[in-house]
Amino acid sequence: MNKKLISFVLLLLITLFSTNCFANEEHTGHKEYQSKTLTQLAKSFFETTGINALVNPKDGIMTSEPNPKDARPMTHFEQSWGRIIMFAIVFLLFYLAIAKGFEPLLLLPIAFGGLLANIPLAHMAGPHGMLGIIYNMGIANEFFPLLIFMGVGAMTDFGPLLANPKTALLGGAAQFGIFGSLVGAVMLGFDLQTASAISIIGGADGPTSIFIAHRLAPEMLGTIAVAAYSYMALVPVIQPPIMKALTTQEERKIKMPPLRKVHRLEKLFLPILILMMAVLLLPESTPLIGAFAFGNFAKESGVVERLNDTMQNALINTVTIFLGLGVGSKLAADKFLVLDSLGIMVIGLLAFAAGTAAGVLMAKLMNKLSPKDKQINPLIGAAGVSAVPMAARVVSKVGQEYDKSNILLMHAMGPNVAGVIGSAVAAGVLLSIFK
Repeated sequence: MNKKLISFVLLLLITLFSTNCFANEEHTGHKEYQSKTLTQLAKSFFETTGINALVNPKDGIMTSEPNPKDARPMTHFEQSWGRIIMFAIVFLLFYLAIAKGFEPLLLLPIAFGGLLANIPLAHMAGPHGMLGIIYNMGIANEFFPLLIFMGVGAMTDFGPLLANPKTALLGGAAQFGIFGSLVGAVMLGFDLQTASAISIIGGADGPTSIFIAHRLAPEMLGTIAVAAYSYMALVPVIQPPIMKALTTQEERKIKMPPLRKVHRLEKLFLPILILMMAVLLLPESTPLIGAFAFGNFAKESGVVERLNDTMQNALINTVTIFLGLGVGSKLAADKFLVLDSLGIMVIGLLAFAAGTAAGVLMAKLMNKLSPKDKQINPLIGAAGVSAVPMAARVVSKVGQEYDKSNILLMHAMGPNVAGVIGSAVAAGVLLSIFK
């Protein structure tokens, strides 16, 4: 074993010597080599390590950007302590995804993209790095969000919404977070276009956030995408305290009757109806709504099962991997640990909380105006944000904490689906006004 170790060390030293001793090439074509001591070789090797890059930051090191024109010199803090802080944040996200199970399909690839983006000297997020290529091929041009919406449409069942149409009001109320954060962003000094792009975070809709940010504030796209997907993944952490604070124990135990059976033709016509309404009233929203409607229409038609299966599984899984890594590339210290980015994260958190609260309060208001036998469990109002199906699952879990027999999942899917449409509509309104 010792002989093998000694042989390995000698081979390593010979390799280092051969790659570092080339000095220059004379006009005659002959190459000159300069010998180096073991100390010099060790020093040369250390200078290429990540340890040295973290401990001894240098001037003139440029940020890694998918578009080289956006690059700028990194500060010493970003090169050293900034990366160390981001490593800590990334490992926290790993813990939440793996140990706590907080939407690992989203959180794990985003966190791993953040880990790769903070590796010194590797330039993973540059135009020729893996993360930069992923970002340019699907995020910077809005392609991935549309594919995600197509897959979400194929997985969506409009049955709960059609069976209880009044729950659409909860999805609409939850969009208050979008327009409330628009006002807040303007008050903090952002211009109207950037504030509009930031505000969509309040709907907890990652694809829509990317779509509208690309149109209105492309320079903030990365930060907005990170904020939106982070809050989507952290729905199980953010929503339950708000839901419990705004409801009584008796309200959380309200049982809702089984939903009526929805005719197949109702499900078949609804995506076309939604799309035609968007075409007539909000053409700016039709890329998102059109992709969503196609996925859902293909599913409900029942005649293209292979396409439906691909959109629900292979397509959306593949795009989720790329989207997560691409979004995670914006967790680099030089992009995340800046004042504007931190401000956007705070605005997004407040907006998401406001949207959740608005949905719950709307449900309580509807109960005030409804007879006793038509009461709805106000917890389902929290599912009005468009984090589908995460928010609906959280509602069901919180409801069962107080009554194991209370099944709220399908009831919560009504406002959850309405929230998806609502955030796309809100994006269309903002694009129509501020584009």
